Amino acid sequence: MWLPLYTVCSRSQTTCRRRFAAALLKLSRRRDQTHVSHLSHSAGPGAQTCKALQFRKHGDPSQVVQLEDVDLPPIGAKDVLVKMLAAPINPSDINMIQGTYAITPDLPAVGGNEGVGQVLEVGSQVKSLKTGDWVIPRDAGLGTWRTAAVLAEDDVISLPNDIPLLSAATLGVNPCTAFRMLSDFEDLKPGDSVIQNAANSGVGQAVIQIAAARGINTINIVRDRPEFSQLSDRLKAIGASHVIKEEALRRPEIKELFKTCPKPKLALNGVGGKSATELLRHLRVGGSMVTYGGMAKQPVTVPVSALIFKDVKVRGFWVTQWKRDHAHDDRAFRSMLDELCSLIQQGKLTAPACTEVGLQEYCRALDTAMQPFTSAKQILIM
Repeated sequence: MWLPLYTVCSRSQTTCRRRFAAALLKLSRRRDQTHVSHLSHSAGPGAQTCKALQFRKHGDPSQVVQLEDVDLPPIGAKDVLVKMLAAPINPSDINMIQGTYAITPDLPAVGGNEGVGQVLEVGSQVKSLKTGDWVIPRDAGLGTWRTAAVLAEDDVISLPNDIPLLSAATLGVNPCTAFRMLSDFEDLKPGDSVIQNAANSGVGQAVIQIAAARGINTINIVRDRPEFSQLSDRLKAIGASHVIKEEALRRPEIKELFKTCPKPKLALNGVGGKSATELLRHLRVGGSMVTYGGMAKQPVTVPVSALIFKDVKVRGFWVTQWKRDHAHDDRAFRSMLDELCSLIQQGKLTAPACTEVGLQEYCRALDTAMQPFTSAKQILIM
């Protein structure tokens, strides 16, 4: 039985920081040697290659993803050479490989939409980045499952390098999704309530922590499972106000909850199907349900009574579209990242439970990421 190195990020921030601080110190002192260890020279004069997880056709990730040598282009005047440090395996990454995601890259393509890297070298006209900076992608489709990449300066944005590595690697998608949904759809005040399904997901855990930091109650719905009590305790430890099984939403006892907790202004739906309908039933009059995922692969059904008598608003959110809509105004993205990093530095926002996996072990990581009830996010360490 494969026993992965298991890291619960909230308990290992000091370990992560010390480990990678030492690595980065070595990097800064031996830059030339670092280039040799992470980049290989191909037969062509001056050409370099990196290791990357590529897919040449869509299909089952365990069948179509291969670890290959990929040529790196020369570093242009406005480019940066980035050594990737860590990159997660997200559901959207799996869907992109399967060909079912909204974005389908040109093939062959390198997998991965999220991750953190360190700048090793900058082009002569690069102004916003310097050697040693930590960076994450600005948009999806960059291909982060690789040891190194030559990227345009405008394709990445910097982060402080004093936050835990795993927090940085998982910052660009789920925490940003949670932040925007809590900020953009309802005017939430301290004491207000939010209800969400998929509360154990990466987005769900970020919602819990960001809401707690703002004094907002969260009603968190999860599927029943053998270890429900342990999961409930873990979510409450990071700030969840209430943790409830999906079945309990349909029972009369749920009314007792709302005697002490305000009816939610906002519902966050990452599942769809009956679960989404149940969220709508408990929204307050005039509230909003925002759908950001559809793990059940079932349509959202809105009761006519919810529209007529409760005037609920049914919305959708995709963080990739938000980033593209704000691509020409760096301030909104920068401000959001600064606030999220501040929460991380204060210990109020931690990465989800993570399993660190070496790039060579990608097959096991992909298989594990696709299993139901996966309790730890798979993180590829480069």
